[in-house]
Amino acid sequence: MKKFGLILGLICLFSFKQTEEIHIYSIGDSTMADYRASYLDKFGKGYPIRGWMQLTPSLFTEHVHIHNEAMSGRSSKSFRDEGFWSKVIQQVKAGDYVFIQFGHNDAKPDTARHTEPYTTFKQNIERYVREVQAKKAYPILFTSIPHRKFDQEGHIVDTHGAYLTVVGEVAKLTHTPLIDLYALVAAFLEKTGPEQSKKLFLHIPPGKFASLPKGKKDDTHLSEFGAKCVAGLAVSALKETNLPLRAYIK
Repeated sequence: MKKFGLILGLICLFSFKQTEEIHIYSIGDSTMADYRASYLDKFGKGYPIRGWMQLTPSLFTEHVHIHNEAMSGRSSKSFRDEGFWSKVIQQVKAGDYVFIQFGHNDAKPDTARHTEPYTTFKQNIERYVREVQAKKAYPILFTSIPHRKFDQEGHIVDTHGAYLTVVGEVAKLTHTPLIDLYALVAAFLEKTGPEQSKKLFLHIPPGKFASLPKGKKDDTHLSEFGAKCVAGLAVSALKETNLPLRAYIK
């Protein structure tokens, strides 16, 4: 009878864990951010820009709730200085997840955003991680995605440099899971090739949108197709970790 009760208890516990509601918060820049209709309509119906985190909800079960707080144009410095981080961390509870991805705008020269890789950038990323850990939540670090820039041999040119290295260093220092999204996307782009990889970014022909009569060639920001590809790479990598979150990935 006791054995039966133990088995029943384990079944109930397992069932509870599988139906637990999971919350994911994400902080980062425009390559990760959501783009709402009010923004897209400025360019015209069907404007394709998307952040990769925007395309992740369908990759998780219905028990995962995603709060994408990434903001276009922000760096690890300005995201905090402008008050966005304080609003996020106030909501984070034990057992939640926080995806952290900065670097693109930290290299910008303006003082509002610029950070130095081995000093201020490293301090900022570590501070985000420590504050999440203090909440008994799970921080997960992501390296920045690459720009679509090929060399003559068909390899992606690294334009982020030490910012990528530092994210890895902070991951080791703080025992935080690291998803090297830069490496995953770079390999995918190289496999796709210089011409076909344009589909992942904002390569818009002249005349398609009245607001862009000359078209657009943007090798930083993702198209909807590109965001879907990057989201798939990111979530597939998460599935290879030992995090409890993997049980909620389709």
